[in-house]
Amino acid sequence: MVKVVLRLVAALLAMVITLAGCSGADAHGLTGNYVDDTMAVITELRQAVEVAVEDPDYRQVERESRDLMNDYISRYRRNPRIKALGSFTTMQTAVNGLAGHYANFENRPIPEKLRNRLQKEWKMAELSVVRGA
Repeated sequence: MVKVVLRLVAALLAMVITLAGCSGADAHGLTGNYVDDTMAVITELRQAVEVAVEDPDYRQVERESRDLMNDYISRYRRNPRIKALGSFTTMQTAVNGLAGHYANFENRPIPEKLRNRLQKEWKMAELSVVRGA
């Protein structure tokens, strides 16, 4: 009886893992479509930089933003065709700036100068990615 239950649980676990692996999106909703993913990441990060340090959800937003940035960059930096795009290098610059702030000044608000630079870079990346560059 115990062996039957263990086999049933093992089969169920294998099925869940297989079905989860077949999903097109990852934990952050990245689908593998570079244009859609870039636009989604920009939207999420724009909202994240507007959260004040005093906000009780700031830590959660920071953690989710870090994970999203890591997933996005690690997904696309391996693809030589995408890595060569101007929109990707601009996104990489913006992500590095925000990640650097989170790593070095995690308890401080994002400076206005950095926030303005990020907004400009995200705007450039949006325009470039829509054009296919």
